[in-house]
Amino acid sequence: MYNGKTFLAIIPARGGSKGLPRKNILPLLGKPLIGWTIEQAKKSKYLDRIIVSTEDEEIMVMSKSFGAEVLQRPKDLAQDNTPTSDVIIHVIETLEKEGYKYDFIVLLEPTSPLRKDDDIDNAIKIIVDTNSISLVSVTNSDKIDLNFIFLLEDNKLKSIFYGSEFNILPINRQDFTIIYYPEGTIYISETSNYIKRKTFYHNETRAFIVEKWQAYEIDDIYDFVCIESILKYKMEVIK
Repeated sequence: MYNGKTFLAIIPARGGSKGLPRKNILPLLGKPLIGWTIEQAKKSKYLDRIIVSTEDEEIMVMSKSFGAEVLQRPKDLAQDNTPTSDVIIHVIETLEKEGYKYDFIVLLEPTSPLRKDDDIDNAIKIIVDTNSISLVSVTNSDKIDLNFIFLLEDNKLKSIFYGSEFNILPINRQDFTIIYYPEGTIYISETSNYIKRKTFYHNETRAFIVEKWQAYEIDDIYDFVCIESILKYKMEVIK
């Protein structure tokens, strides 16, 4: 609880994955991937409850061993095309039937394990202190020249903004546009607002900016190796 508001953490972790099979329980520096996110959530001073939503028996056992509660997800909500919003609504509605209601939900994807210890609580403080109803973590892509963003057509470059004609503007690097993009670390929404919209994104969504090195999300083995390298480096620096 923070400033009278209650917070429910939801960690979605299904057993299936095409890009990297069984990724949620793969050992990352000797600890299963999902264990990193559960431990980060347990360090929070403001989360009232931590729920892992999964259909997978092994993930259930592993999640409980790290101190999280587990809510068994129906198998029809554990398909490749299942929207995360359906999983979140299932958790909210199941708990409400049991008599539990929370002011805010905090979505923590286990595939984004590079959170700092205070990121969750800092994000919670921002959304409450600014009287906001939704928050999404983002990072920047440094300074991007919008002239050089392309699509590929028949393996040929096509400018998004100018079509086939490359009308490059002569501007200096310091004048390039800074682009921000959501990177998966933390999502927060007022519960009633999420039930109504089923999304964290709208005109009232506030940004929580994280560092660029935190933006890796595990979809395949290359992401996994990158994140493992970052964690190794940070542990060596801390020593």
